[in-house]
Amino acid sequence: RIMNALVEGTLTVEVRMKTIGPTNDSPAAFIPKNPIRENILKLFMDESSADVVFEVGGGQQQAVENDHKKAKTSPISFYAHRLILQKCAPALAEICGSDSGGRGDNNNMTSVPITNIKPNVFRSLLHYVYGGKLSDAELEENAKDLIDAADKFGVVNLKLKAEVCYVESITLAIDNILDNLLYADSKNCALLKETVVDFVVENKEDVLGKVSFDNVPGSVVTDVLTAMTRGEEKGDGGVVNTNNIKTMRVGTLRTKLREKGLDVDGTREAMIALLSEHS
Repeated sequence: RIMNALVEGTLTVEVRMKTIGPTNDSPAAFIPKNPIRENILKLFMDESSADVVFEVGGGQQQAVENDHKKAKTSPISFYAHRLILQKCAPALAEICGSDSGGRGDNNNMTSVPITNIKPNVFRSLLHYVYGGKLSDAELEENAKDLIDAADKFGVVNLKLKAEVCYVESITLAIDNILDNLLYADSKNCALLKETVVDFVVENKEDVLGKVSFDNVPGSVVTDVLTAMTRGEEKGDGGVVNTNNIKTMRVGTLRTKLREKGLDVDGTREAMIALLSEHS
């Protein structure tokens, strides 16, 4: 029979295939996302489950219009949960004290006064801690305040995010480089410090004799030399060695540290030392 099926000595096999998978006309399969982030965000400002309440502001004297008297402002309450704070804002959790069993026998949660921070800034910080997103406008408007608050309460990711926003939004000039340099040094804002030092090196002729660096920390000298080294490599037509840890950009240092699960918040020198230790 097989011989009878040959056509001019050739066996022809006809294969018919049918696609049973999804086609271009088929709707995409529904795959639900992990709901953990949304579930945690639902606990934001949830008084019924909170075991801590932060009393922010209040006690400040504000002048009343057309009156010589001054009125006290009332604090604003923000409800939170120790467990979430311990993981996402350790320094903030620390000031709440030890957990004495939730709300306690009298159903009273722990009250913690917070001073020297604007209520709207604290709300943004707490919202971020619970997984919320901050708008670009919110970040830009309160960048420095958010850096201060995040640095104080240990919310590292928010601090770095606000730092990037601040760096991208400011316009450096001769009259503000010193203030920004000192601020960056005081808050360990390595990216801001690198940006200011780059500006100084690129505009050294204009800066020379117009800005006094007498009160600048000695560590800035190393940053200046680093920036000059990168500049010389570019000026000579060479390629900056991005693998040289001593001249590596702050963004690259932070990326490499995060990949290794190490702390990304700190001075340039601290990051280089930590990365070298774990290389």
